[in-house]
Amino acid sequence: MTHRAIRESARAVVGVAAGDDTPSPDMHALLRKPLPSSATAVSPWTGSALGTVVQALADGGFLVAPQEGVERWHCPRAASCLLQPCPGDTVLVAGPHRDQLYLIAVVTQADASQSRIVTDGDLTISSRQGRIALDAPTLTLQAQKARLDIADMDYRGAEVRVTTLVARFVGRTLETVLDRLSVLTRSSFRLTEEIEQVRAGQIDMQASETLRLHAKNTLVTSKALVKVDAEQIHMG
Repeated sequence: MTHRAIRESARAVVGVAAGDDTPSPDMHALLRKPLPSSATAVSPWTGSALGTVVQALADGGFLVAPQEGVERWHCPRAASCLLQPCPGDTVLVAGPHRDQLYLIAVVTQADASQSRIVTDGDLTISSRQGRIALDAPTLTLQAQKARLDIADMDYRGAEVRVTTLVARFVGRTLETVLDRLSVLTRSSFRLTEEIEQVRAGQIDMQASETLRLHAKNTLVTSKALVKVDAEQIHMG
């Protein structure tokens, strides 16, 4: 029904009630008052709505623009929303009223190639009976300090490169099976309290300055030949 039809209907009702066609001054004011526009009427709050992240704020919240309307909401991130929202993401906001809204979840990412799980405190991923698997073409771990407590570990890989300033290994038994071992050091020190045994097909030891063998008892034996060659040989 148009405004004109409403006014004509109101005049007809007033005329019937008063017995003439002259409306009262109060009715004049009522007829001149514009009707509320449906475009500017505020829809009732249903408790949740979809919006688009406009900006990440310094206090940890986000500025969200609703899909309907021109207002913008300041929404703290709910504790259940572990995925870090980014500008352009479509998010779900919810709250008791429009002045107290929380960003509940990220519905659609503007850039799905990058995702971050962010928490304000400690984060623990736990499985009571099953297993936890990480599967990706590239895995990057970055931390100031790391600690691993593993009862049994099995590592399989094609290549390992370790770069460190200081490395310490403390254990009871070390077994290494290799096809080739190369060690390059500036200085080396090894202390064996009991027995050290070497079994090799051929041993070649060379020192640029001095080679010293010292023991309480020294035995040098050979099945075929023992050769001592030098400019001077001192015995005794």
